[in-house]
Amino acid sequence: MFSKAKFIFSLLLLSLILINQADGRRGRPRSRTKSKVQIGLPITGKYRDPESDQYYNNNDGAKILLASHFDLEYSLGHKIAFLCIAKGNPRPHITWFKDGVEIFAHHYLHIHEWPIGEDRVKSKIEIDPATQMDAGVYECTADNMYSIDRRSFKTDFSIAFD
Repeated sequence: MFSKAKFIFSLLLLSLILINQADGRRGRPRSRTKSKVQIGLPITGKYRDPESDQYYNNNDGAKILLASHFDLEYSLGHKIAFLCIAKGNPRPHITWFKDGVEIFAHHYLHIHEWPIGEDRVKSKIEIDPATQMDAGVYECTADNMYSIDRRSFKTDFSIAFD
């Protein structure tokens, strides 16, 4: 049986745990400054000079329409693939990066690209088989003469026991 002091202590401890979980911090201190920059999202807004505004907010600028999920956990030895579809006029060019370095095709990594109509392009990278070295941050960048758009994908591996 619990003594009255142990019971009160247990209740107090439980209430502190519930408060932290409800706050969403789980015991971590809250940062006082919040970053307003998000990685992988285009910068948009109004510019003072109309020529700059017309250039940067051009409707013909490259824009990514569809991209793979941000966080992917893959199994070692299996295939992983990322997809990126963009539009613009002229049709944008898609470039792939891993950890900030441009990716080029090699024996285990293939880059496919298909034009879709006059103003769209679809690009896909496939890695088969995936190794530990394939973990990291991937990025697809679509660009044409008017703008650049990019999306990032984070990957990490898990070990599958078959």
